[in-house]
Amino acid sequence: MADEDRAACFLVRKEVFVGEQGVPEDIEYDAYDAGAVHVLAVRTEDGQPLGTGRLLFGAAGIAKTGDAAVGSLGRLAVAKAARGLGVGVALVRAIEECAAARGLTAVDLHAQTHALGFYERLGYEVYGPEFLDAGIEHRAMRRALNGH
Repeated sequence: MADEDRAACFLVRKEVFVGEQGVPEDIEYDAYDAGAVHVLAVRTEDGQPLGTGRLLFGAAGIAKTGDAAVGSLGRLAVAKAARGLGVGVALVRAIEECAAARGLTAVDLHAQTHALGFYERLGYEVYGPEFLDAGIEHRAMRRALNGH
């Protein structure tokens, strides 16, 4: 990914997580960003960044999921002006395609509790207890990829 695209991903994350949700900026960006696959949705007409997400796999995926065959979807963020347009769905599906292309059998994520319905509609299932991350209630979710 080009440096300007990665900067656009971080800009969307800053807008959503830091600006809207009050996540401290020093914990929004982490060591996993360097090795992650980042996806970016942009408006076709002008290249305006609309949303982003990332996939962790390999050693980073194992650190997050405990399983080398399971990727970790995270930092999914859609700019306020782009919500309701299907950007989030497209980003999740793109991350799943990246995971499948790397031979992963499932994708795991930690969903903010207000977003559980969104992920459930995409085939993710909740497991484990509710927990706090950056002061926000979350639940773990997982979806098996096609053929697994």
